[in-house]
Order: sequence, then structure tokens, then C-alpha cells
Amino acid sequence: GTLHAAPILSPVAHGRLLGIDASAALALPGVVDVVTARDIPGDPIFAAQVRDEPIFALDEVLYAGQVVGLVVAENLRLARAAAAMVRLRIEELPAILTIDQALKAQSYVLPPVFKLRGEPDKAIAEAAHRLSGELKIGGQEHFYLEGQVAYAIPGEQGTWRVYSSNQHPGGAQEWIAHALAIDSAQVTVETRRIGGGFGGKETQANHPCVWAALAAAKTGAPVKMRLDRDDDMTLTGKRHPFQFHYTVGFDDRGMIKGIKIHMASGCGFSADLSGAVNSRAICHVDNAYFLEHVEIACYACKTHTPSSTAFRGFGGPQGMLCIEAVIEDIARCLGKDPLDVRRLNFYGVGERDVTPYGQTVEDNILDPLVSRLENSSAYRRRRAGIEQWNRASPVIKRGIALTPLKFGISFNASFLNQAGALVNVYTDGSVQVNHGGTEMGQGLNTKVCMIVADELGVPVSSVQITPASTDKVPNASATAASASSDMYGRAAQLAARRIKERLIRLLVERDGCSPAEIVFAGGTVSTPKGQQGFAQLATAAWLARIQLWSDGFYATPKISWDGANVSGRPFYYFAYGAACSEVAIDTLTGESRVLAVDILHDVGRSINPGIDI
Repeated sequence: GTLHAAPILSPVAHGRLLGIDASAALALPGVVDVVTARDIPGDPIFAAQVRDEPIFALDEVLYAGQVVGLVVAENLRLARAAAAMVRLRIEELPAILTIDQALKAQSYVLPPVFKLRGEPDKAIAEAAHRLSGELKIGGQEHFYLEGQVAYAIPGEQGTWRVYSSNQHPGGAQEWIAHALAIDSAQVTVETRRIGGGFGGKETQANHPCVWAALAAAKTGAPVKMRLDRDDDMTLTGKRHPFQFHYTVGFDDRGMIKGIKIHMASGCGFSADLSGAVNSRAICHVDNAYFLEHVEIACYACKTHTPSSTAFRGFGGPQGMLCIEAVIEDIARCLGKDPLDVRRLNFYGVGERDVTPYGQTVEDNILDPLVSRLENSSAYRRRRAGIEQWNRASPVIKRGIALTPLKFGISFNASFLNQAGALVNVYTDGSVQVNHGGTEMGQGLNTKVCMIVADELGVPVSSVQITPASTDKVPNASATAASASSDMYGRAAQLAARRIKERLIRLLVERDGCSPAEIVFAGGTVSTPKGQQGFAQLATAAWLARIQLWSDGFYATPKISWDGANVSGRPFYYFAYGAACSEVAIDTLTGESRVLAVDILHDVGRSINPGIDI
């Protein structure tokens, strides 16, 4: 009895919505209903962080591709065909489509943010050299292999179960309950795995969940909503495009004395996650370099385009690209190797080690890491060879760059840095794990299973992962920020450790030994009295009425963030790395190719080197 929903999309970027004519669609055999804003039981605005995004267009359309309503039919092909037959009466209005237009109109989704350290104007004025420049970075489509999809099933007593390809099941649960005007406890969202996300399913996956649930609520039947690829790319958000303008003062060696950076991002028609994305861009615009005198201005521009959203790196890559472009411009100005200018401006160890937002750069391995990659990649020799090539080649030009990376690990919003997990041990020795993170091909479930197996001393094959579900671990943060293995791995480890501690107490009482004499390894448990299988011990614990399940909770320590003053310690630690990239470009056609990349990253003690590589 499952029905299928397809979206009705606005064909214009901005206009007054005067009417919806769905008569032709409803006349088709097999079309069940049309769902619009008047069918929403709860708030017609999505439960996003900033309440500025309507579930369906109300009296105004705000971007080309905005969902005005849904057609619900007996099969997907029919639903899509019928949706294309719905006629919208729209009075077109002027649209703001670019960052420049938004800046001129002072159109922002959030107030501008400013950060000042030292005296950049004075430092720039007194510097031996000054440069100004611009950098434009375009957006990017996530192109996850599995598109946006949700399946909403009404249950008994007003409950709902929604299956979703989603990086944030907890967020979807909140959004659905908000739209249906019911309690979150009545909604369970389950995610087994995701066919790719990259940030595109952190908030954007919540929309199909709400739409499918609204259609199911109106029709009384289960509804599946699977976006056509073209519709998916049209109506969902992308990576934030950015524009940077900078003025920098530096000395004869290339040392930056003062810098002013004006950054503006294209956020689309609503805020979505733009506040956090822009905040992260501010926190990464320094990348690997100490900026003693710096001024940063950040503008979150509102345009009549799809709302830009989370994307791998979350504003960090854009900020880092800006400062790397500055370094390159300084090197060109002075006729120096950019690597020498980079190394000169690196954060120091014990000095020149505080970021513009006030966090000390600890465990700094930038210089030795870059030196190691410089040698292993033969950077200097290859650079000399490329210069010789370019002198002899008028059309195909080559280039090489060795760029460092300092990337903060944690959510900028401190409250998101929390994770939960549930571990069950059964009397046959098998183990079941559930946690609040979602698997999207990054190997999170594999790593969590390995951590639990290691803690309990059992084979990984005996540990079973279950789908992320809001009725198992509630209020979970999105799987994002490159922090999920840290957080959910630790939460699962703590849950397993609690069970292990109970088993140890049983053995201490039974065998009269100390905890230090007990070893869990290879699926067996050893004490001075002998050895037994983990399953045998689990059965003994059950017979002794000992709890064989436990929750685990982890809150990332040492972090704090004052968004108003752009200061604090937003990151638990920094990850360091570097890449030596060699490229070629055809100067007549613009075709470019990556010829070689050497990458060196410090990943700590790898849980699974195969996945990490």
C-alpha cells in the first residue's frame, strides 16, 4: 500500500505565488492527492536552527526549484509525470542571484561578523611591501551516489517510523515532529547506511523526511519520496561559494606583518548551517600560519538560490584556500619559492602559537611534517624540472605546490560535541552495538565494532552493529565535523568498559584474584585459576543476575566557544598534514590534469589503516 511522492517545483527564482492549479494532475488515474502548505498540521516553517525556511512555498517563492507542494500517486513514475503537469501562477519579482548583488543590497541571512587582533592597519602601513588581491571560489554539488530518499510509515497510537538516508537522524526526528505537531517521542528515524553524504545529508535529508511524513499523514498510507537526480540537484543546497578580498603587508623575506581579509559567502535563500560554515571559515583562514595583526570581516549573503549547506570541510577549505592564495601572491611578488614563504610564516612551538580566535596551537608538527614530505616527494628537484619544462613548452604548462594543513577537529558549536552508544552482551558471547552516528562509507561502523571488540577481548566477527535509530540513542548530533570516530568510538568503548568492569568484579569475587590478574583476549578470559570462553563468562554473569548491557556517553573535553566574540577553544585538537601536488594545464583549452600527488598526514594511532588510507 505504499504511495510515492514527487515535488512540485517553482520555475522562477523570486515571485509572488498567486495560485496552484493541480486539476490536470489529479485527473490522471492513479494520482491520489496533492499536498501543499495548507495541509501542514504543525508549523509551516522547518525546525531549522534559524526558523527562516518554509516547508512548502507560502505566498512567495524564493528560489528556482523551491518545493511548492507534492503529488502523491500509486507509483513513482506517475507521481513525477503528474507533478510536471501542475501549473503555478507566479508574479515574478527581481532576484538577487550573486554575492556581489547581495553585498550591494546588504542582503544577509545572518548579521556580519568581525574579528580584530592587534593593529593590522598600522602593521600593513609600516610593512616593506603591500599587496591586495581577490579570490573567488565556486560552489560544488555533493553528487552522493544515492540521492535524497525517505520512507514514512504511520504506526499505531500516532507513532511514526521513518527510514532515511541521513547524516542526522535526530534532526530529522525533530523536524518531522515539529511539522506534524506531535512529540518527538512519537517519531523514530532509522538509518542503516548512506550511499554517500559529504554534508549533503546533514540538514538537506530532513526535507524529504518531512515531505514524506506530511503526505503519509494526509493520505493515511506509507509514503516513499525518492528525488529524481535532476530535481535533487536543483532543489538541494551546495557548498558555499566564497569571495575574498585581502590586503597584506609583509617584509623582504615574505613574513606577514599585517593582513585584512574581507570574506563573503553565498548562503542562498535561508540560513541553514551558514552561521557555522562561516564561523569555521573564519577559524581556518589562518590555516598553518601565525597572523599577529589581523582583521576579518565575514558576510553571509542572502540570495534567491537554494540554501547552501554543509559540505566536506564545512567552510574550512574555503578559508584555507584564501590564505594559501595570499602566500602564493607574496612569493610571486618577491620571486621566492612559495614553500619558503610558507615555512617562514608557520605557527611556532612555544611562541607565535596562538590563533586569531585565541586557541593555542598545541602538538605542532607542521615544520617536521612538511620537511619530511619535501624530501620524500623530491619537491625541489621536481620544481626545477618543471621550470625547465615551462620554458620549452609554449602551450602545456606545469605547476607544483607543497601546501600544509592544520584542521581543527570538533564542532564549532560546543554543545554538539557529545555522543551516545548502547552495547548489549548476550549469553552466547555475541555483542550488539548501537550508536548515534551514521555510516556513509567512511568506515565508522567498522571502527566502532573494532573498538568494542578490543575492549571486551572478543573477535570483531562476534560484534554486530545495528542501524542508527533515534529510539536507541536519542538526541544524537549529526555525523559530521570529522569527529565521529572520536566521539562514537569513545562512547561505545565506555559502554563496553562498564560491562567489562561488572564481569571483572564477578571474577574477583569468584576466583579470589585482583583485577590486574584478569586478561580479556582472543574471545577468552584468563585468571590465575584458569581460562574460560567469553560466552561461558557471559552465561555465568547472567545466572548471577549481572547486567550485561550498558550505555556509554562521551562529551568532548576542553572546548568552549563564544560566537559573539569569535573566541575560545572550538577544537579539541588539530590534525596536521601536507600535500605535494603536480598539475598540468593546456593554456589554449583550459583542460587541466593532476599528474601526481604525495600526501602525508598524521592520523595518530590508526584504528584501521586500510580504511584510513
